Amino acid sequence: MIFYLKGHVVFKDKDSVVIDVHDVAYQVLVSHIDSFKVGDEIVLYTYSVVREDEEYLVGFSSLEEKSVFLSLIKVKGLGPKTAINALSTTTPDLVLQAIASNNVAYLKKLPGIGAKAAAQIILDLKGQLTGTKGNPGVYDEVYDALKELGYKGAAIDRVLSSINEPDLDAEQLLRVALSKMRK
Repeated sequence: MIFYLKGHVVFKDKDSVVIDVHDVAYQVLVSHIDSFKVGDEIVLYTYSVVREDEEYLVGFSSLEEKSVFLSLIKVKGLGPKTAINALSTTTPDLVLQAIASNNVAYLKKLPGIGAKAAAQIILDLKGQLTGTKGNPGVYDEVYDALKELGYKGAAIDRVLSSINEPDLDAEQLLRVALSKMRK
């Protein structure tokens, strides 16, 4: 098992970087490809994926990102490529907050995560991840309230996915959501 790689980026494409580590080059799938530049010296914490028909490395800039990735791949139906793609548009903290606050709408907007996968993530990981805050069910309660006020599901999902504040109670979240709906 390779814990981390330290070396220079010699090549990058749409979802991976190639790192030269003492004249051996490793191709590593990463989440935020734009944060890497050819020539930079980097450290990537790694996870090895070995399957019958493929083998590859997944890399992370921090141990926190790796920890969230490892939690995500334990969720029924989520594989390593889906998990790393989902992390490409967010941060580990925001994923943890979304899980803690039952924010299905936020998780659904991540690449490769649909409504069913988002609900499964919350079901499988809620309470298992440390350092999370939030009031369970608040986003669902506000979703229902907005629906009763006549707003459409897609508009509600769009607004709620843009709000990721787990410390708000239902009334506060409803106020924020309504102000965004009116814009």
